[in-house]
Amino acid sequence: MTAAPEAGWAAGLGDSLRAPGPGVRGAPTKARSSLRPHRPRTGGVASTQTPPSAPDRVRALQGTPLSATLSLVMSQCCRKIKDTVQKLASDHKDIHSSVSRVGKAIDRNFDSEICGVVSDAVWDSREKQQQILQMAIVEHLYQQGMLSVAEELCQESTLNVDLDFKQPFLELNRILEALHEQDLGPALEWAVSHRQRLLELNSSLEFKLHRLHFIRLLAGGPEKQLEALSYARHFQPFARLHQREIQVMMGSLVYLRLGLEKSPYCHLLDNSHWAEICETFTRDACSLLGLSVESPLSVSFASGCVALPVLMNIKAVIEQRQCTGVWSHKDELPIEIELGMKCWYHSVFACPILRQQTSDSNPPIKLLCGHVISRDALNKLINGGKLKCPYCPMEQNPADGKRIIF
Repeated sequence: MTAAPEAGWAAGLGDSLRAPGPGVRGAPTKARSSLRPHRPRTGGVASTQTPPSAPDRVRALQGTPLSATLSLVMSQCCRKIKDTVQKLASDHKDIHSSVSRVGKAIDRNFDSEICGVVSDAVWDSREKQQQILQMAIVEHLYQQGMLSVAEELCQESTLNVDLDFKQPFLELNRILEALHEQDLGPALEWAVSHRQRLLELNSSLEFKLHRLHFIRLLAGGPEKQLEALSYARHFQPFARLHQREIQVMMGSLVYLRLGLEKSPYCHLLDNSHWAEICETFTRDACSLLGLSVESPLSVSFASGCVALPVLMNIKAVIEQRQCTGVWSHKDELPIEIELGMKCWYHSVFACPILRQQTSDSNPPIKLLCGHVISRDALNKLINGGKLKCPYCPMEQNPADGKRIIF
């Protein structure tokens, strides 16, 4: 029973092997039709012919002419590729010229001897210099809220930072993070616990925090009206100093049912109040804790960017004219450099006699007549144990002068 299919398969295979070439039409079709019914599905050899590979098909098509449609498509693609390559080359040329100019500008303006502007005598030692710089960086990181980075720097630099130094920054950053999330609880607790010291600074931080909480209750609509009225009792200690602002908030209750968004009091819902409260808290908290609002590192960097070009010019003039000894004091610059109002932190007194800025070693001295001069000027004006004021004829004892601290 199984011999017939095998015989048919062999006969079909023989016919296919004996099939004529491409010149005889019809024979290949007959051979393929005789093979199709007898093709095995599992096992055995399906065919003795292997399909042509991809390179063979490419070589076979190389001599074949393209159709009109395919030729049009290929020409359009080649044109687009050429235009794209030309555009990229043009853009690269413009960018390359700009980048090359930046490099030349850096080489022209960068001074590798920038460290020579400051004398080595400014620092006590290299270890002391490194410790001061590391401490400034750590304080900057703490003040910016990058606590994990500061801790990692302390471990890698073996810098010992006391917990008392870190605690104020940790507390301030915790409260500021809560304020950024519009959570007034931690800030209110801190303000209430430091109420007396904030009043001594004439700070309105606690009132602004209560006002912002009251505004949040107003934003809740008529359902929060009774709660807002009850919370208004917190304004009683501030009624004398902030009467007008309290009246405005009480007047807004009239429009609560109609919606504050469309009332004359819509400015109370402005989101700028949150940014203002963050700035007020940072300023008052830093003032209360004896910290600067901006880190010393950022202030020093900004001041250096302004002063460094001037110092470089002075250094070049001193070297050109060989004026040694002009810049010998490690805590004083040879000329005055204006840094702007942003860098004004304390008063500066210059002696009207010697025309020099006073310092800890040469402090200002107030005479009995009320005029102020430096200690060095006072010592030079002493004659016979008596001192005559250079601005008035009053004679006095030099020991009667008192030091002034600005």
